[in-house]
Amino acid sequence: MSLLLRRLGATAGTLLAVLVAVFVLVRLVPGDPVEVMLGERASGADRAQLVAQLGLDRSLPAQLVGYLHDLARLDLGQSLRYRVPVADLVAARLPATLQLAAAGLALALVLALPLGVAMAVRGSAPGGRLAAAFTLLGLALPSFWLGPLLVLVFAVQLGWLPVAGRESAASLVLPALTLAVGLAAVLARQLAANLSEALAADHVRTARAKGLAPAQVLWRHGVRNALLPVVTVFGLQLGALLGGAVITETVFAWPGLGALTVEAISVRDYPLLQGCVLVIAGAYVLVNGLTELAYAWIDPRVRRP
Repeated sequence: MSLLLRRLGATAGTLLAVLVAVFVLVRLVPGDPVEVMLGERASGADRAQLVAQLGLDRSLPAQLVGYLHDLARLDLGQSLRYRVPVADLVAARLPATLQLAAAGLALALVLALPLGVAMAVRGSAPGGRLAAAFTLLGLALPSFWLGPLLVLVFAVQLGWLPVAGRESAASLVLPALTLAVGLAAVLARQLAANLSEALAADHVRTARAKGLAPAQVLWRHGVRNALLPVVTVFGLQLGALLGGAVITETVFAWPGLGALTVEAISVRDYPLLQGCVLVIAGAYVLVNGLTELAYAWIDPRVRRP
């Protein structure tokens, strides 16, 4: 219970800090939302009326207090561009982002497990070297470069998959693979390092001496014990996965929360940008909190004060 309360307090403090930082920073970025909405040739009277209507004539601290007051009532405000509640826009785009993140996560796990086992068990054999080379390549390739490369090969040259959009299940393959490659590389290398250490332990040598089958030694005594540190890395990388969705969704025209965030930045839509960042940061903090709780559940020693 004490661990849960500590996590809740840390989560609330982190989200508040993120909100304040985003609130201030987006207003320091060059650009005027009023000019974007009305155009450069708008009259001074029209500009002054819209500034007062949007509350931008108040001081920055006053705007921040008003925003936090509305947020406490679960009101994310109204989009400056679309003139509809931010919550409605976020709710409409969130399922697409969750679908992409879930697909990327599942694909990353499917890739990471055999790669990590191959690097730990095969070592310097051709299979182990090939797995190590793949993970190294996955770490080196940024998503904004890997995405267009996959489009060029599988969509333009081969014509197997759609270039962009969200029309069918096939449209999910390339963006999910773009997200999964980097995450799979990190998880595979972490698993390989832990598994190599676990397989060298005394109890594993004892199990082998007793005649236990190699597969049982690997999965029961090796992989199972090696997964515990991977849980922590997994939680941290899952937050990075949501952040990477911003770039990936833009590359593949995926109608999710990441693309909406980029759109909000381009038109200086402060409330919409703050709402998108709040959801992304909240998901990141929530995942890390759940990861710590899962770690404590797996290893009771973590729960000790």
